[in-house]
Amino acid sequence: MFVIGGWIARLVGFLVRLPFRFPVLVGSLTGSAAVAYWLGWVWLGVALALVGGGLGVWWWRWPSSFRRLVGLRALGAWRWVWVYHRHWQPVLVVAGLAESYLERQYLPRIRRVTCSDWSDRVRVKLVAGTSPADFEERVVELAHGFGAPSCRVTVRGPRDIVLEFPRRDMLADTIGAMPVPADVDLKALPMGTCEDGSPWLLRLHGTHVLTVGVTGSGKGSVIWSAVRAMTPAIEAGTVRVWAIDPKRMELSYGRTLFARYADDGEAAVELLERAVAAMQDRAARYAGKQRAHVPTVDDPFLVIVVDEVAFLTAYHPDRDVRRRAENALATLTSQGRSVGVAVLAALQDPRKEVLNLRNLFPDKIALRLDEASQVDMVLGEGARDRGANAHLIDPDLPGVAFVRLEGSSIPVRVRAAYVSDEDITAMATDMEGVA
Repeated sequence: MFVIGGWIARLVGFLVRLPFRFPVLVGSLTGSAAVAYWLGWVWLGVALALVGGGLGVWWWRWPSSFRRLVGLRALGAWRWVWVYHRHWQPVLVVAGLAESYLERQYLPRIRRVTCSDWSDRVRVKLVAGTSPADFEERVVELAHGFGAPSCRVTVRGPRDIVLEFPRRDMLADTIGAMPVPADVDLKALPMGTCEDGSPWLLRLHGTHVLTVGVTGSGKGSVIWSAVRAMTPAIEAGTVRVWAIDPKRMELSYGRTLFARYADDGEAAVELLERAVAAMQDRAARYAGKQRAHVPTVDDPFLVIVVDEVAFLTAYHPDRDVRRRAENALATLTSQGRSVGVAVLAALQDPRKEVLNLRNLFPDKIALRLDEASQVDMVLGEGARDRGANAHLIDPDLPGVAFVRLEGSSIPVRVRAAYVSDEDITAMATDMEGVA
């Protein structure tokens, strides 16, 4: 008796909530039934033909608005019923996200499903007494349970989270070099594309950026995309780039783009120490007069690009070179932001014994990594739980990375544009003669 009563209560609750969950569907069915009842089936057919024709014209003339207002909403309703609601209980029970109390099972409740061009966003109301961390620790199980390549958790408020499941990979195809901007915004350099299809814009002025990834993961794409985005300002003299290239392969290709260049340990340390001296001289001139740097020809924005920074901090055979390099990098990254000096460094191994200055880089980019534990080393504690699976990036997708910006705990999946040798040659040729 109690079981039957429970079923009836659930059915009544479902019918009451149905118009609020699917207002368009319920309204359409109700209207169709009313037309058929009052006017007959012929008029219902005429009405459906007119509606279908109107929708067809809308789709033909204004496909973007049709997809946004009709197509994606219909897809959201479909996936709510046939993907998430249908599999919700078994997936959450197997994943260990169902709670029991007094022999009764409690499940988080789906509040809404919305679709974008690339992903599903499932808004969930948590069971009282649980936390978003429970879901963050089960993102792999959730992704596999609902047939998605990944899952990310966003906290909206108390007992209110959003699970984001990509339907397809927007970053699967190589991205060509980004167009050189006419006006350079050093706080929004075009670097590539985010997973949702929006432009990936990198802030460089007022911060430092550390890029970490194994060989072949695309560190060069990050460096060259940043340099490419700054070329008009380099030509104008409001940006100066000093480059350190221990491998003598990556940055030497565009050597004429750099105001200073070093490719061995002693020369690299001297370059870093000159940067420290320039930074301290600028700070002395600014003291008591201005608090923020504005790039000018007299006081250009100075970018120190260091490829394979571990060569200077851990692998160089001369202990004195390692000590001086680490001291100079620590000084630049701790004091350079406010006076217009930024460090853009690349690294393969993020362990502290290789580079113990990781925390002095506010912005970090994690390309493909060797181990799962390295994700949190680069992006901070909890990044992997929030879906930043940099260790699982496909080796055939160089340039794909997870970015965690200063002030944000949510990693963003991006892909850096590929700047080819021909692109670098063209940039360097255009810049010949520029100091």
